[in-house]
Amino acid sequence: MTSTPSTILLFSGKRKSGKDYVTDLIQKRLPAEMCCILRLSAPLKQQYAQDHSLDYEELLGSGQYKESYRADMIRWGEMKRQQDSGFFCRLAIKHATQPIWIISDCRRMSDVQWFHEEFSDRCICVRVEASEQTRSQRGWRFTTGIDDAESECGLDEGVKFDYIIRNDGADDVLEKQLEDLLSLIKSREEESNTQNNIKPEK
Repeated sequence: MTSTPSTILLFSGKRKSGKDYVTDLIQKRLPAEMCCILRLSAPLKQQYAQDHSLDYEELLGSGQYKESYRADMIRWGEMKRQQDSGFFCRLAIKHATQPIWIISDCRRMSDVQWFHEEFSDRCICVRVEASEQTRSQRGWRFTTGIDDAESECGLDEGVKFDYIIRNDGADDVLEKQLEDLLSLIKSREEESNTQNNIKPEK
């Protein structure tokens, strides 16, 4: 049973920008009972694996197995979204019980719009950015049909990001940005608790 969250962090970024790295760092700094990472790609990959008799665990990884199916998986996912734009969003949040949700892989305007429509005042849009040079050092190579597809470019324009995190490998710079974002999350939690009249026992 899905609970109503107090804060939803909608993360997006290009391949090899380090979205998972950044979202993992944030999750580790918050209590497990307070925060969960939800990946829109997880239910997509699970359904795709079932439909195509593939190894779901391998598709969740970052290796060659996933890359070899990526383009077809993108096409298949687009077909599903055209039928129902919130299909994967609803599946991703189905079992979430914590008050803070980190959606680690928003890729399309329809993803962002769905969360804003369902949880309008609870969303914080965060973009993770890294230079092409940094991304190349992490193994990125431009691939036609992937890097120019909506799954990579759908949020390049038209979204007002509340936070932009630079992740070019400078730990001190990243640390300061994470501290700022965590401060915002904690202040929103305190505000939510006050509104709900949940006061600490004296």
